[in-house]
Amino acid sequence: MSGIRAQNPVITHKYTADPAALVHNDSVYLYTGHDEAAKDFNFYDMKEWLVFSSADMVHWKEHKVPLRVSDFKWAKADAWAAQVIERNGKFYWYVTVTHATNPGKAIGVAVSDSPTGPFRDALGKALVTNDMTKATDISWDDLDPTVFIDDDGQAYLYWGNTVCYYARLKENMIEFDGPVLTVDLPEFTEAPWIHKRSDWYYLSYAYQFPEKTAYAMSRSITGPWEFKGILNEVAGNSNTNHQAIIRFKDKDYFIYHNGSIPTDGGSFRRSVCIDYLYYNEDGTMKRVIMTSEGVDPAR
Repeated sequence: MSGIRAQNPVITHKYTADPAALVHNDSVYLYTGHDEAAKDFNFYDMKEWLVFSSADMVHWKEHKVPLRVSDFKWAKADAWAAQVIERNGKFYWYVTVTHATNPGKAIGVAVSDSPTGPFRDALGKALVTNDMTKATDISWDDLDPTVFIDDDGQAYLYWGNTVCYYARLKENMIEFDGPVLTVDLPEFTEAPWIHKRSDWYYLSYAYQFPEKTAYAMSRSITGPWEFKGILNEVAGNSNTNHQAIIRFKDKDYFIYHNGSIPTDGGSFRRSVCIDYLYYNEDGTMKRVIMTSEGVDPAR
């Protein structure tokens, strides 16, 4: 389709941010927020999420808008970072919004029978509200959910800002199964992402501010986590740095955003990019090299 090309950024006809990705049935589904801030508006203006699909990580098809803030009757604003996971033939989308009546950020859950939607509110209320998390007294610590299903079938939700929270999910994926706990990570800002390779679990996250991406490793989904350092440097034209990590057709990918679309790109008009991710023999990850060329599956 017009406006979509192989180079970075991968989507050029809209501003896209906070990527998450799902590998399903030989395709990758890329879920993003939609930056709509006007040139003279220096904050986030985000009302909906977008979804694109690809069979090769180069050619992306845009689908109908699958989910909006207005689909959550209890929410009032801010289609911030989110992630989709599949379980038992249904697709669950954990999203960040601003609550209409309970002050602060909140996490909702939407569900669909298709990875491209349409999605609907699965719970009818927030899964997480600001009064449930007391490790910090800020009103924006409940954002950037990431979801992971371990090999034993137990699902976990991680999220947070300045504090990294996590909790077990029931099999229905819309209720917690136990208390909200915290992970102690150096200079944690936000944007946790969990993935697993061989016997290692990886918890990557936005580190410091302006944000780099750092990561920790563990032999268990619940830790203890050993800090391993920086994975991705600051994208100089975006204060935030938000990552998704996937393996697709025997290659590993690091998906992130910057503000590089000329001439109005920046911290509030961001764009999703994709580069390769490589591992060392000991399981640690090599520093990601951000490129303008992006990925080439023919390589």
